[in-house]
Amino acid sequence: MVVTTRVRLDRVASSTRNAQLASEVIVGDEIVAAEGYVLAVRILDDKSSYNTVEDLAGRMVSLRAGDVLAGTLGSRRALRGYAGAVPSHIAVGDTINVLNLGGILGRCTSVNPEIGPPFAAEVLGAVLTFPELGDRVGRPAHIRDHAVPAADRLESTVPVVYVAGTCMNAGKTVAATELVRGLARAGLRVAACKLTGVSLMRDVLSMTDAGAVTALTFNDVGVASTHPGVTVRTAKGIMNRLAAARPDVIGAELGDGILGEYGVQDILRDPELARAGAAWIMAAPDPVGCWGAAELMRNEFGLPITAITGPATDNEVGRDYIQAALKLPAHNARRDAAGLVAATLAALSALEVPA
Repeated sequence: MVVTTRVRLDRVASSTRNAQLASEVIVGDEIVAAEGYVLAVRILDDKSSYNTVEDLAGRMVSLRAGDVLAGTLGSRRALRGYAGAVPSHIAVGDTINVLNLGGILGRCTSVNPEIGPPFAAEVLGAVLTFPELGDRVGRPAHIRDHAVPAADRLESTVPVVYVAGTCMNAGKTVAATELVRGLARAGLRVAACKLTGVSLMRDVLSMTDAGAVTALTFNDVGVASTHPGVTVRTAKGIMNRLAAARPDVIGAELGDGILGEYGVQDILRDPELARAGAAWIMAAPDPVGCWGAAELMRNEFGLPITAITGPATDNEVGRDYIQAALKLPAHNARRDAAGLVAATLAALSALEVPA
């Protein structure tokens, strides 16, 4: 028999948004230890850094010891963040960790010294949902509830501007945001999405603020964190849904790196998703990253690079190398957004127009 308790939530993490939680929830003691299920936990400590969580409105709100948080079970494999996974068994009273700003919950296996240890949290129970009228038992809430359907086939014919990078914090979101802004100001109707990574609304909210008419992430398809095997169907489902808004172009950020563990490679290798690409923008932190990205895109994935951006283009040293040695355009998204947008518009205009 499931033992249930009514709990008032102090914080509801953005990763849970498909579950459509109220501020008061019923939690049960039977917990499914699998990605995507929603738990209520109590924060056990205070922190001076990496001490916020993104709420349902996209605001970063502080977490303090004693706060009750609704978060989502998931994994994380961040080079410059935490690594962690969903434990094989979870019971009420167990201690787990908050692995990212979107409220992903799991057991931390590796800590980045720059941000210190993650929040520890006591498991209060599985948040229950009651989809049937009169249901008094409920079932564990999952973020696939109310989700955008994944798809085996790409039905959208909207051209895509992909923004990829060599690693996290390489400048992808800045580039994607400036591209959305520039393309929208050029008169195009732009939709936006983030196809890989760990649940967080911040990046697509930035693109929406820049002029995207609609935006989705993999979380909207019921995925807490992406990995090989899930990203292709997720990406196709997102693009099919975005196409319903009749955009002229879709800006698609690929979170993490092209050699990371979040399934970016599957998207780059998929024939349908690759054919949809009208432009491929690459963000890299240094000349070695630029060279490696050019080699991988050409020899491993058979894809062109439209332009390189990121910290490698912060001054003329990197830009000169990219242009002279790699024979590729180099445009810094912060200082030369106009050049990056122009290169992308040129790629879009080069598309074959159906007769």
